[in-house]
Amino acid sequence: MTLTELRKKLDSHEIGAVELAQDYLKKIKERDAVINSYITVCEEEAIEMAKKAQGVIDRGEAKPLTGIPVSVKDNICTDGIRTTCASRMLEDFVPVYDATAVAKLKAENYVMLGKTNMDEFAMGGSSQTSYFGGPTNPYNTDCVTGGSSGGAAASVAAGLCAAALGSDTGGSVRQPSAFCGVTGLKPTYGTVSRWGLIAFASSLDQIGVVANSAEDTAYVLNTIYGYDENDATTSQKSMGDYTSMVGEDISKLKIGVPKEFFEGTDDEVREAVLKAADYYKHLGCEIVECSLPSLKYAVAAYYLISSAEAASNLSRFDGIKYGYRSNVGEDYNELIKNTRREGFGNEVKHRIMLGNYALCSGYYDAYYNNARRIRTQIRNEYSAIFEKCDVILTPTAPTTAYKIGEQENDPVKMYTADICTVTVNIAGLPAISTTCGYDKNGMPIGMSLTGKAFDEKTIVAVCDKFEKDFDRKECAL
Repeated sequence: MTLTELRKKLDSHEIGAVELAQDYLKKIKERDAVINSYITVCEEEAIEMAKKAQGVIDRGEAKPLTGIPVSVKDNICTDGIRTTCASRMLEDFVPVYDATAVAKLKAENYVMLGKTNMDEFAMGGSSQTSYFGGPTNPYNTDCVTGGSSGGAAASVAAGLCAAALGSDTGGSVRQPSAFCGVTGLKPTYGTVSRWGLIAFASSLDQIGVVANSAEDTAYVLNTIYGYDENDATTSQKSMGDYTSMVGEDISKLKIGVPKEFFEGTDDEVREAVLKAADYYKHLGCEIVECSLPSLKYAVAAYYLISSAEAASNLSRFDGIKYGYRSNVGEDYNELIKNTRREGFGNEVKHRIMLGNYALCSGYYDAYYNNARRIRTQIRNEYSAIFEKCDVILTPTAPTTAYKIGEQENDPVKMYTADICTVTVNIAGLPAISTTCGYDKNGMPIGMSLTGKAFDEKTIVAVCDKFEKDFDRKECAL
């Protein structure tokens, strides 16, 4: 059911909040042993939250997310509930405060079912770097979910929650949503507070939403967006209601299709996304051929910037302040060295090493500064496209979900798989991914709609129109 449908059933007392929470918890017990989408299931807390929500509903004071069961990615802090980042380093870490996004959900008396699986410290594109074992794709459990919000996408796709909070640094909400056949929204940088989101790359990270439809993602965004005095990067430009354009006429919009995004993509992916372009053309939208020439440099620039910021952000994990501490070490330096060697997984270590190398004297200008120049160039190229287009249509990923173990040990394949998503984070723009077809093996194909800064309303409306005319079961427009 959509969130609006659940809202009506809860408010009409057709179903109770406790009954609804129990139903989802039962499904988690039955199905998640195979899917592994949750690291921590909060059964007792969920029932208590549901009881409180039911009291609010009975008093006629329900808000949009009151009583709605939601999952939260395990790098978003939750007061009194462990937050691991899917790492040994934080295996037993229990925050004493809520992230701002979680606090806003709590203010509406949502129901948190648990914390979802992910790539360790959000570093990866398959969610298989998790210390707790990777999640599996509900469409085919031999395949990856994508990453790093793989558990969030899988929990929605498998019907183990109504919606999920994730985080998106280079496509980490959109790519797993594409792989798992659900909808993922990455808002404009600064729309949602990052206070309480354990940092990977601070200039790229953004909390996003995974749900069953574009309208549902906007429904959640309406609650979590807004300026936060605890996060200086949040903007006061953000404007709700993000569902306000849903159902409006979109036939006058101009939709850009940059040719570079279709080079190197699988044939089935290319055909499905271009078929979606034809759909919009049939509606009356003008399809505009455009170009993002710097796309070929985007992956390199992204990994240099993100790894440099990761090396700085993860320096705090030393075994002294909190988190995992090694039992081996005769002095301070040896203790820190052994703690970080034992506490971090290989992918995290790779990125810390790359980041520190890029920031070293003698390499800073050649690598990090060049990456920053590419970032400026990509922003300028997007600005040029948006002078003549309202929305940009691209594939979300160059392939569909692949078999577990097929690419994880090949850095070139893993990193270049982000080529369709990283530019949005580099430019700080909003984007939404939804299903536009299926490959020969029945795996979902994702398309992405990118909008102007703080124009989530338009991409939600454009995505919603497609979803309502697209039969996901029959795979036909």
